[in-house]
Amino acid sequence: MAAPTVAAGRPVLNLFLTVFVTAFLAAGVRRPFVFVLAYAYIDIVAPQKVTWGFLAHVPVSLIAFICAVLAWLVAEDKNGIRFSPRQFVLLILLIYCGLTTRSADFPEEALEKWGWVWKALVFAMFLPLTLRTRLRIEALVLIMVLSVGVIVIGGGIKTLGGGGGYGELKLLVNDNTGLYEGSIISTVAVCVMPLALWLTRYGTIFKPGWLVWLFAMGICLSCLLMPVGTQARTGLICVAVLGVMMLRSTKRRMTYIGVIAGLSIIALPLLPQSFTDRMSTIGNHQSDQSASTRVAVWAWTIEFAKTHPFGGGFNAYLQNRVSYDKVNSENAGDNNTAIQTERIEEKGRAYHSSYFEMLGEQGYPGLGLWLLLHIMGVIHMEVIRRRYAKNPPPELAWVTPLADALQQAQIVYLFGGAFVGIAFQPFCYMLVGLQCGLSAYIGRVKRSTPAPFRAVRAKVAVPHAGVAA
Repeated sequence: MAAPTVAAGRPVLNLFLTVFVTAFLAAGVRRPFVFVLAYAYIDIVAPQKVTWGFLAHVPVSLIAFICAVLAWLVAEDKNGIRFSPRQFVLLILLIYCGLTTRSADFPEEALEKWGWVWKALVFAMFLPLTLRTRLRIEALVLIMVLSVGVIVIGGGIKTLGGGGGYGELKLLVNDNTGLYEGSIISTVAVCVMPLALWLTRYGTIFKPGWLVWLFAMGICLSCLLMPVGTQARTGLICVAVLGVMMLRSTKRRMTYIGVIAGLSIIALPLLPQSFTDRMSTIGNHQSDQSASTRVAVWAWTIEFAKTHPFGGGFNAYLQNRVSYDKVNSENAGDNNTAIQTERIEEKGRAYHSSYFEMLGEQGYPGLGLWLLLHIMGVIHMEVIRRRYAKNPPPELAWVTPLADALQQAQIVYLFGGAFVGIAFQPFCYMLVGLQCGLSAYIGRVKRSTPAPFRAVRAKVAVPHAGVAA
């Protein structure tokens, strides 16, 4: 009986997505910035993968991208535009990746990856030019959170219903690529959590209230369930990193630690045995074939870079051949453990690490540019965070919490990226563009009001001076 219901539901879903995406793009005709939001939604959710109808046969992502750029060129205010140092790094990285693609070891496969990488890099450079107001910055944050929510809420419900498992959790589509791959969605889901929490306190599109708070908690719970449902060890590491980072931001640290400890004690007995068994392999990679493969590929990549310092181009991993010993242990009774060693040989295995992905594909120059891009982001968000942390004017009270949330998201990405190949994941470059946009907005505020804090304090001090006189 289930099959006809699903089949009957597919045309409805196809019609809904087609109408929704078309309406989203049509709204950009009156409000050009909506094209930017539409592209972000399409790039994250990938409705062309979810549906099998009209959207699946149209390059809807490219259409939204072109519309966003053309609308900005024709209708947007371009006064005061400045290219930030990080945008220059993105430009250099784009040019460098283009050059390595021309000389790639696997030209056809490299061109296929280049077909979406260049859009991610160009869009990250383009975003700050459009984020000229607080409303636009907030709107992009909201779309990013809701778009990831579209994926994780269903996954969270399935996990609670016992439908998870390594490689078994079905999200919107049965596709193990992009954000629909277990380790990637687990990492991105954790990145989204601080942004969702920021919206509950400082959002103006949906003003803070119990309904907004309740919905945000639902998204955060779904995000936390992604590592459980996908059984991705990367996700567990990301949750731990975010938990430590949020400790710095909270005012009641002992209460925070107590709540986390209490929830952990409650949650641990409820976790499926398959999840705890898989997480236990984090400390012993030799007992798990997936983890052993990663270590072997990383060693191969280091050796490859010695003879290919400029990388082998996109998808250079296709030429790797690795071998390693997998250690199996079994309880033989009488407190004895039988140890068996199995020789495993594999080829064409992916990097499973953003750092080794950059090293193998783009060599040392590419890895250096990528690290520079993200280290600059962490430092710059820290500068903004501290600058506006104490006594900010009311209209800038939202700046430090957003810089903090963006920094947390980026650091989670950098930790998660150590175990999954997301060096060019478009969502993560939206975070970069959002950071650059926030920096550009702060720069315009400083130029228009050279000393905002002194000006505010001066206004407060004048009445006291008058009374004293």
